[in-house]
Amino acid sequence: MWLFLAALLLAAYILFGWPLLLGLLARCFGRPVKKQFQLRNVTAIIAVYNGEKFLPRKLDSLFAQNYPQDLLDVIVVSDGSTDRTDAIAAADPRVKLIRVERGGKCLALNAGAAQAHGEILFLTDVRQELDGECIRNLIANFADRQVGVVSGGLKIRVGDSAGSQDVGLYWRFEKWIRNQLSLLDSMFGATGSVCAIRRELFVPIPADILLDDMYLPLMAFFKGYRLVIDESAIAWDLPTSVDTEFIRKVRTLAGNYQLLWHFPSLLMPFRNRMWLHFVSYKMGRLLLPWLLLVMFVSGFFLPAPWRIWAVGGQVLVYLLALLDPVIGKGPLKKLSSPARTFCVMMLAAAIAVRIFLVDPRSLWVVTAASKKAD
Repeated sequence: MWLFLAALLLAAYILFGWPLLLGLLARCFGRPVKKQFQLRNVTAIIAVYNGEKFLPRKLDSLFAQNYPQDLLDVIVVSDGSTDRTDAIAAADPRVKLIRVERGGKCLALNAGAAQAHGEILFLTDVRQELDGECIRNLIANFADRQVGVVSGGLKIRVGDSAGSQDVGLYWRFEKWIRNQLSLLDSMFGATGSVCAIRRELFVPIPADILLDDMYLPLMAFFKGYRLVIDESAIAWDLPTSVDTEFIRKVRTLAGNYQLLWHFPSLLMPFRNRMWLHFVSYKMGRLLLPWLLLVMFVSGFFLPAPWRIWAVGGQVLVYLLALLDPVIGKGPLKKLSSPARTFCVMMLAAAIAVRIFLVDPRSLWVVTAASKKAD
């Protein structure tokens, strides 16, 4: 019984208790960024592999920015692309094309940063289109000398399935957490598709790093800088399915394990000023599926009727998740679809431990977007 209760209380803290505590601390002790728009030289770097489908619109959204074009350089780093990516980038005289052998996003970013001259590096992916005020709003945050990295607000377009909408709901919760962390002090990374960093804080990223958008910001964090988010700097992304999100989540959660090797100070209260939140958030997410497993197994040893509630409740959620693909629209779908999304995320967290058994780069899979709603 005590094992079940301990796992239940810890899981409840991770899922509900810590977010409530975070929100309270952010409200009481939050430190808003001292924003002021100041013109700065910016270099936008797009690391891309076979992005011909998205690159024209991406470049259009960059050159449509409400920002002086003479202060904005654009570098496209083609990571061994085999489609028309190189030709599209080379055809625009405003774009500097860098061709590199296929080596992954990290090495492509390193190549772009090595030839960048802007005071601020704007790191962005090819798929997301940018709002016209995106760069301008990002840059305003650097008037605060404590700010080293700024993420924009990634908005997901409405999807065409219940699964993609539940992923969107999950993403909105994640954004709320990041906003509270940012207000309190710092997030533990950035949104890789819309991220600005002071050029002097950029360091070469190891080739096998799975989360470049955490590695770089954490380097700045441990130098004393804040990692913040500005929701007014908007990038628009296409929705993804639950299955696609599962693949991406395995990579990101595996990347958290990997980062502990590079940043052991994350687990040291006297070195990490956001230690409580890192352990509750990032480590908690990795621990959660194993807590559910402990609850399930130990639930069989509870006295009746608690055994029925403890085990039956989990079985019901898992059955709803398994049946979701064949359940049509209706009241039951409103329960099965969120249950499937939750279970997929928990399964991804459990599978993430495979990073200890395989080459980390084998976990890199290009995220496939769902069909955009009209």
